Amino acid sequence: MRREKETGKSRRSSQLEVRTSGVHGLGVYTTATIRKGTRVIEYTGRHLPWDEAMELPAHDPKNPYHTFFFSLENGDVIDAGRGGNDSRWINHSCDPNCETAEEDDRIFVNALRTLRRGEELFYDYKIVPAERRTKKLEKNFACYCGSAKCRGTMLEPR
Repeated sequence: MRREKETGKSRRSSQLEVRTSGVHGLGVYTTATIRKGTRVIEYTGRHLPWDEAMELPAHDPKNPYHTFFFSLENGDVIDAGRGGNDSRWINHSCDPNCETAEEDDRIFVNALRTLRRGEELFYDYKIVPAERRTKKLEKNFACYCGSAKCRGTMLEPR
């Protein structure tokens, strides 16, 4: 079996489907029960240096704050808008049912609890802004998760 990074697909992709989300645009949903601690999917895409990523045009010029970038500890970015898989459609929540973990410059989405068939996947984006944090910037990255723990923004907690 080829490595996930090479194929751009997750071994568990048959347990997931992309469809309209009640939170925002598209979302990723389970098609089967996924146990707590399970590696659900890899966040794939083109790897490039952060400064190069900042020079790219917005994926959606009408919404320049919508991004498929995932920052890596080495300073690079995974751009799921180019070569990404279904993981790019996982929405943010301030009270997530999944978390991300970095291993060898790869990002994996893991279940924080057992996920039931038909559940939408969420992880906390904890976006670290490239510019000074302001109320306006927080609004540009507004959160619509609706959870009791919602902090109103997808930016990292203060």
